[in-house]
This record gives sequence, structure tokens and C-alpha cells, in this order.
Amino acid sequence: MSEKLNSSEAKRRRFRPYPKYKDSGVEWLGKIPVNWEIENAKRLFREVVDRNHPDEPLLSVTQANGVLPREESEIRVWNPSDDVTGYKLVLPEDFVISLRSFQGGLEYSGCRGIISPAYTVLRRRVHLDSGYFRFFLKSHQVISALNALTTGIRQGKNISYEDFSKLPSLMPIPNEQRAIAFFLDRETAKIDTLIEKNERLIELLKEKRTVLITQAVTKGLDPTVSMKDSGVEWIGEIPEHWEVKRVKHATNKIGSGKTPNGGAEVYVQEGVMLIRSQNVHFAGLRLDDVAFIDSNTDAEMAGSRVREEDVLLNITGASLGRCCVACLEGKAANVNQHVCIIRPNQSQFEPTFLAATIASRVVQDQIFNTENGISRDALNFDQIGDLFLVRPPIHEQYSIAAFLDKEMAKIDALVAKVREAIDRLKEYRIALISAAVTGKIDIRTES
Repeated sequence: MSEKLNSSEAKRRRFRPYPKYKDSGVEWLGKIPVNWEIENAKRLFREVVDRNHPDEPLLSVTQANGVLPREESEIRVWNPSDDVTGYKLVLPEDFVISLRSFQGGLEYSGCRGIISPAYTVLRRRVHLDSGYFRFFLKSHQVISALNALTTGIRQGKNISYEDFSKLPSLMPIPNEQRAIAFFLDRETAKIDTLIEKNERLIELLKEKRTVLITQAVTKGLDPTVSMKDSGVEWIGEIPEHWEVKRVKHATNKIGSGKTPNGGAEVYVQEGVMLIRSQNVHFAGLRLDDVAFIDSNTDAEMAGSRVREEDVLLNITGASLGRCCVACLEGKAANVNQHVCIIRPNQSQFEPTFLAATIASRVVQDQIFNTENGISRDALNFDQIGDLFLVRPPIHEQYSIAAFLDKEMAKIDALVAKVREAIDRLKEYRIALISAAVTGKIDIRTES
């Protein structure tokens, strides 16, 4: 993977600049090719407010795909009483921009439909290549420039057409606009394919991780051991000297915390860690964005203080089922209501082995077969207590935990390398787009 990436970086370094440049007069654009012009966006795009089209399909906006019809499962069924007169008509090759925030640039429309009043719809005033402007308006220079319009005394102001209209926009000659669009379509497709392959590799590594854990915590490390029926259909056979236990019969505590009174407003810069679901991962706690509460708030939540080697389990939302051992290194910690503390009876379960068992397919399948959330996935304490676990003798648990620590470290290291490669590809994609649309590289022969 790294060889492919280095090859791509080397190719970018070989791109030649244009023969001659001139000062753009715009600090964030710097020098531009001598035959390129600059126009205010107001001269290139006009705002369109065309309402009262209730029969048009509803559109959604994503940074990944631009403006597209909503997926079939998301299409809203309009009732006669629904008022969609405020929704705006969008035509193919229009651009839309969120009025409420500006995080990812303008989004390009590939279809016709209506969109929420929370968006401004922009249409071309003059002939220009939509492909080029689709990349130019998503470049990091443009995003930064538009974000700058809503900072300082204007902080918090919704971005609007008036903001956008002041944007200095680069205008290569038409042939070059098309050439840049063709080049970037081709090159970003290659990069996106590499990213997708690496993301699939991460999923395969995660699957390998789960299979390895499941095998170890249900079958053990000795392939010659005699087996017996566990008595639980989805567990199958286990070593004959192992047993099946429910969580509630092997733990000293099952419980979670709460959101402190005042919510995020009571968080402090340092103090007692408040562990939330985003901090709990299969590979361990991630505390780079951990919240803190003061000692008074912690005292109000005394029943949900975390101890070293507690097993933490996410019990709501998209991260339902993620778990790990609490390795606190002497720091004080508490949890909110989305994280359950499972405190093992250590005469029956070694904490690392227990966490691995909960991460195994055997227990994860039980979790997702018993979830009871109404508005979102959730798991209650009774359901957690009723989960079936396989329990080897404690000395075998230590051996299995040590084996899994070693093997998981290898897999986690591979996953980290692949994630790093993905990040570098994404950075290269951004840099390549920015260099091409601002004339820092001459891609005319490349196209």
C-alpha cells in the first residue's frame, strides 16, 4: 500500500508548473497562470428561489455524493397537509450551499428535485464548465475563504448568497476547465478506488479479529482437547472441562452512570474523566477527547465510578456492543448512561478474558438479538445479566488472554497502518485537487 502511495506522491512532484504566472491579487490564491482570470462569484452564479413544486422528488445532500434523490427507504410520504411550498427547485448542474453551516464546500447537483429551505440554490449565469467548478468550489482554499467570511464579528452567521457572491473565482479558459475536470475525475477515481480497497481490508482485518477471538474464548488453545455440547445452541461445543455461565452469576456489578446535571456545560478542563461511548473501543479506551467533571459532580455520581479492570460496554446507539477493559493508570473515572460497568468476580473471570468474550461473535450475536431500543438501539441491565458466557478455569483464561493480547496487537497494528495509508491518500486527494484548480500544476498534457 505504501509503495502505491509513494508512487502517487512522486508523480505529483513530477507535475510541471505553468510556464508563466502573475499575481492574482488575492492572498489565498497567490500566483496564477498568466492566461487565467478572476471573477467574483456573483458574475458567475445567481441565486435561484423557485418554490411551490410539491410533486418533485425530495433531494438530500451529502459531501460524498453531492445532491441526489433520497434513497428509497428515506423518501418521505407526503400527506395532503404537508406544506412543501418553501422547498426550492434544483435543476441538474445547479450547486447548493447550506445556510446553516459551511463545512464541506458547495455541493453539485446531478438531478432535478426539491430541497429544504435551509439551502441556497446557485445557477450559472455564464457558460462555464460545471466539472471544473465542482472541484474548484470543493477545494480547501475555497472552503477556508468562505469560512473566513463567517468568523470574527460575523461568527455564527449563516452563510448566504451575499457571502458567496464575494468569493474571487478562478476562470481558466474553457478548454483548460474541461481538461482539469477530466484529469481530476480520472485521478480522484483512482485514489477513491485505493481508499475503498483499504477500507475493505480494514473490515477483513476486523472480521479476522472477531473470528480469532471467538475461536479462542469458546474452543480454547488446545486443538486436541475433548469437547462436549455446551447446551446452548448458538455456542455449540466447548471443551469438556469448561462451563457456561450467565453474566449476572459471574459479576459483582452491572450498572451505568448518567448525564451530569447541566450536561456538557458542567464539563471542566481537568478533573475526573467522564467516559462516554465514543471513548470505548474494542482495541481499548481512546481518551484523546475524553470529557472531565469536577469532584462535586463525581460525588453526585458515586455509584458509577469506574475501577481499574472493570469491563466497559456501550449499551446504546451505533456503538452498541463495543467493549474493553478499563485501564486507567491511576486516574479517576466515571461513566455516563451510555456506558455500562461490568465488574467481574475475578475468582471466576479474568477481566481481559471477559472483555474478549463479550467482543466475540457468540456474545455480540446475543446483544443484537436482545436489543430493545425504541428510537435507537439499546440494551438494559437485565438483558446484560442474562447474556451467556463460556467460562474456562481461571488459569486457562490468563493463557487465552495473553495469547489474544499478542495476536490482537498484531492485527491492531495492521489496522493502524492501513488507516494511516487511507489518511495519506485523502490528504493527497485534497492536495491534488487544490493544485490543479488553482493552476499550481500544469495538467494540460496529462489530460
